[in-house]
Amino acid sequence: MKGIWSEARRLETFQEVQALTAEAWAKLGVMPAEVAAAIREAPTVDPVAMAEREAVTHHDVAAFVDLLAGSIPEGGEWVHYGHTSSDMIDTAQAAILAASCDQLLVRTRALFEVVHRRAFEHQSTVMVGRTHGIWAEPTSFGLKLATWAFELARTYRRLEGARRAVAVGKISGAVGTYAHVPPSVEEHVCAGLGIEVEPASTQVISRDRHAEYLNTVALLGASLERFATEIRNLQRSEIGEVMEAFADGQKGSSAMPHKRNPVRSENVTGLARLLRGYAQVGLENVALWHERDISHSSAERVVLPDASIVADFALARMTDVIDRLVVNADRMEANLASTRGLVFSQRVLLALVESGLSRDAAYRIVQRNAMRAWDEGLRLRDLLAEDAEVALSDDLLDRCFSAEHFLRHSGVVFDRLDAI
Repeated sequence: MKGIWSEARRLETFQEVQALTAEAWAKLGVMPAEVAAAIREAPTVDPVAMAEREAVTHHDVAAFVDLLAGSIPEGGEWVHYGHTSSDMIDTAQAAILAASCDQLLVRTRALFEVVHRRAFEHQSTVMVGRTHGIWAEPTSFGLKLATWAFELARTYRRLEGARRAVAVGKISGAVGTYAHVPPSVEEHVCAGLGIEVEPASTQVISRDRHAEYLNTVALLGASLERFATEIRNLQRSEIGEVMEAFADGQKGSSAMPHKRNPVRSENVTGLARLLRGYAQVGLENVALWHERDISHSSAERVVLPDASIVADFALARMTDVIDRLVVNADRMEANLASTRGLVFSQRVLLALVESGLSRDAAYRIVQRNAMRAWDEGLRLRDLLAEDAEVALSDDLLDRCFSAEHFLRHSGVVFDRLDAI
């Protein structure tokens, strides 16, 4: 991703836009064919020379045009013919954004495959489900991972949409009227870059497209943060159900040798905050003055490459975390047992309703015993068996306190996941 957004790649893409434009003009008989060939064969503009020239011109496109034109023995005056700066900048940037999306799609697919594999690996690994941070009902670690996999599948589709949004170019002139360049030139350039034509432009491509990309990347980051936050919580010493892999020689703290901290997940959490900030900048860039101002330009030079690189790194990091995640099934089982049966309360409630009690009466019976179990450290199953108002057989009570009952239909989720 760093290479995609490098200065060398940007200048190479600028040059490709100029070469394709020259070829289109040559086909129309406007530009001499030998000049178009010379532009195609010209040496790539050097980033160092570009920086030196820009220090003189104080205009990046003017500096680029000067250097490219100067590298052609004859016909340099045809370089940039019919263009305005944004014709080249926005169209080249569209090709770079398309490549960026392609890279993020590869990373997202790789993470999906890891999460998918581990979801099936732990399909039957029973654990406590928690809502509001409090014990809720039994679930499985595989089911938790399945929700992540589906979320990544949605992320993938959103990235595909974002790619379609940003992979558009324009060679339509200073205010988008094609006053000095026919649409056929634009079509040739965009086809050569593998992107679509912006159907209607001003001097620039509409920035809602770029905002869509940045918001898609921010939402990707939010998903990664959700995964990271869950790992961080489950690695807490009091829970200890999962743990990031800890390498030989790794140190968790400079002061406390016992520490094994979820630092990679914490990294991803922080990176997601950056991505949300970049998305806000993308939204601010949508409203430009009239046919264009450049208030978006300086911001995009930061947020587009940075957001792309940050998202790429975060995806790679989370893929490694989940691939090597240590899952402590024994601790999950022990934590489930430590609930003293409280997580089975709804199953008892429904059994009492099925026995003929009103829902309110059944709720009050189970809640009374559950609160006593909380306060006195007793087992809910034992309290219910002693309660004269609970007219349930021992066999039925035992079945109410079976984790298998809670997961009996969860296979449908994995059937759906397997079908993706």
